[in-house]
Amino acid sequence: MVIGITSCNDTREEIAMPSLDLSEEHLIPKPTKMVTSNGSFRLDQFTRIVTQGEDERLAEVASFLAGKIDQKAGIRPGVNTQTEDEYDPIILLRQLKDASWANQEAYRLTISRDSLILEVPTAEAAFRGVQTIRQLIPDVSNDTLASHPIWPVAAGTIEDYPNFGFRGSMLDVARHFFSVEDVKKYIDLLAYYKINVLHLHLTDDQGWRIEIKSWPKLTEVGGSTEVGGESGGFFTQDDYKDIVAYATSHFMTIIPEVDMPGHTNAASVSYPFLDGTGKPLKLYEGTRVGFSTFDTRKDTVYAFIDDVVREISALTPGPYFHIGGDESHSTKKDDYIYFVNRVEKIVRKHGKTMVGWDEIAEADVESSSIAQFWADAENATKAVNKGMKVILSPAKKAYLDMQYDTLSKHGLHWAAYIPVDTAYIWNPETYVPNIPKDRILGVEAPLWSETISNIQELEYLAFPRAIGYAELSWSQEENRDWEDFRVRLAHQTPYLDMMDVSYYPSPRIDWVKPPEKSRQILKD
Repeated sequence: MVIGITSCNDTREEIAMPSLDLSEEHLIPKPTKMVTSNGSFRLDQFTRIVTQGEDERLAEVASFLAGKIDQKAGIRPGVNTQTEDEYDPIILLRQLKDASWANQEAYRLTISRDSLILEVPTAEAAFRGVQTIRQLIPDVSNDTLASHPIWPVAAGTIEDYPNFGFRGSMLDVARHFFSVEDVKKYIDLLAYYKINVLHLHLTDDQGWRIEIKSWPKLTEVGGSTEVGGESGGFFTQDDYKDIVAYATSHFMTIIPEVDMPGHTNAASVSYPFLDGTGKPLKLYEGTRVGFSTFDTRKDTVYAFIDDVVREISALTPGPYFHIGGDESHSTKKDDYIYFVNRVEKIVRKHGKTMVGWDEIAEADVESSSIAQFWADAENATKAVNKGMKVILSPAKKAYLDMQYDTLSKHGLHWAAYIPVDTAYIWNPETYVPNIPKDRILGVEAPLWSETISNIQELEYLAFPRAIGYAELSWSQEENRDWEDFRVRLAHQTPYLDMMDVSYYPSPRIDWVKPPEKSRQILKD
């Protein structure tokens, strides 16, 4: 294949582009359909990005892509720039609202020698497709094709759409606090693999991590400690808004969680009238659960909850508010049911859909609320029988804080040891009997932080398993295969190294050493 370019001195340079096989690219999640045409697109210093469509955020997605190309290749394509050179390679992001799309995140990628065309129904779909483009760009340039570096992108077509619309991870910032920058980095990593939900566990016995202006002692007192006796910390409302805005720019929904009526020691120490145990209160730095509860029969408790839900909901554009509801062992069953029923009304009052751990199915909740299955399949089934949808987070399969094996440096194993293959080899569609796929909202992989206190330890537990959960959430069942996935996973090392991720190098994966030149580009 030969194409020509015109340089600044009007001298045409003939370039023979290599023939590449699109099906051999190591894409994660696996696309719905790929067809190779055995050619390649020329990504180089002359490439530009063009957008077509009514959605104003398409230009934001194009700028995002330009920045990521710059990060990886050291060239930054212009976005919607004017040029008279007909030989410029074009990356076109085109919105086609009236086409027959599988859903609003579907995309079609058509790659030829002179154009890379991404067709989508929405800017959100464009953002998902851009992650595929990022993965298709070679880690190093081919410097033998022309007088300047070229990154050949395999030609062909990709048609793709997600299996589940909800694809998430949870981060516990209550047991150990993580900074705004840590959370942003986690968002970067998750978004690369098309995860679109980040659930933040903001409160627990060990700490209250979000500023509530009407109740300032929650952070002044309740945010001052964490597991192990460190100084804790919290997000100001401006911090939280910063996280939400960053997530929004990555087309990711933030779900805030305020755990109640149990897991409430930090709140009760801050405001003792909330306490329903009657026992002496003090700040807690351990990991035991089930000893705390709100007083579920006191009206002032619900006035407090109303303020908390109101302030956080006003800062959170997403549709969900998570009330926790798990392991409330110190709450009598009738009191628990009364509490969940009453709090559900508060959440709806502030325009949000209530989410809770699977125990909430014991209450008389509305069918619009959502149960998150983590432990009790009977609760999950009960929720579905009430007309609710379910998020799948089975601890034995999807808990990122479980150790990989007996030699793991971090994590627990009360649910199971979860090596990389065990994390991947299960079927969300059939994992809980009697729950049809249309009642499954999606999959979420929670990361509890009892044993981790910094971003490196977080990454050790999350990666590479979070990458597998991303594929389980996005890719169609017939496209998921462990032996195929483990090969593609092995080729994620250049990206993980570029992002300085302290991932666990599982011996079950034959990791591919990143090219030396790619490492040097990233260091520079």
